[in-house]
Amino acid sequence: MDQDAPARGPSMRLDYELEMGVWVGEGNALGEPIPVDEASQHIAGYCLLNDWSARDLQAWEYQPLGPFLAKSFLTTVSPWDVSPQALAPFMTKMPPRPEGDPAPLDYLDGGPDAAALGIKLEVLLSTEKMRADGDAPHTLSEGDAASAMYWSAAQIVTHHASNGCNLQPGDLIGTGTLSTAEESGYGSLLELSEGGKKPITLPNGETRTFLEDGDEVTLVARCDTPGAVPIGLGSCTGRVLPAK
Repeated sequence: MDQDAPARGPSMRLDYELEMGVWVGEGNALGEPIPVDEASQHIAGYCLLNDWSARDLQAWEYQPLGPFLAKSFLTTVSPWDVSPQALAPFMTKMPPRPEGDPAPLDYLDGGPDAAALGIKLEVLLSTEKMRADGDAPHTLSEGDAASAMYWSAAQIVTHHASNGCNLQPGDLIGTGTLSTAEESGYGSLLELSEGGKKPITLPNGETRTFLEDGDEVTLVARCDTPGAVPIGLGSCTGRVLPAK
């Protein structure tokens, strides 16, 4: 970044992205789309997903290529496939679309009434110094999936298969970054630091705009609603190692 000519080297703007992962159960035949009213039957479960991103590479290559080397190096997921049946008590209605936004096209208009994931999300950061000093991880953001998802999981599955793409059992689809409208629920350092212009001060005085070697990022999700037993989705943790 901030150079007149391209250069090759380790990323200086490594970031995380808070996402949910959607595991495909039953697939579809090549060339056969999945109707949105049937999409839930193709979902085997959900997990947490960290779509690690090199923002400096991403800024260079996204036009005209789109995401490529900036995202292809690593993805971390939580260890549990949490079934739709387990999450059923926590599902809620999708939030209303922002005023002025067009209605979904016909092929995406439908699906279950309670299609939004009622899941509380949290991102924790632990630096190498924090761990050495015995400090607890610092919460970078807290939000919820229901208000952060513009499209439901059923709509995402339907759209993915709408061109005849044959999804197969075990395929994993990321939701995209789950960021709420409030800064406290932003799902990446790119947003929290305003693209690196606003350093984040940690409780021990360290600052971050993007991740550094030794930083450990943990995504946590939990579900809690009256009348149901609270559940978690496990944690999704990764530690930044020096580039080879």
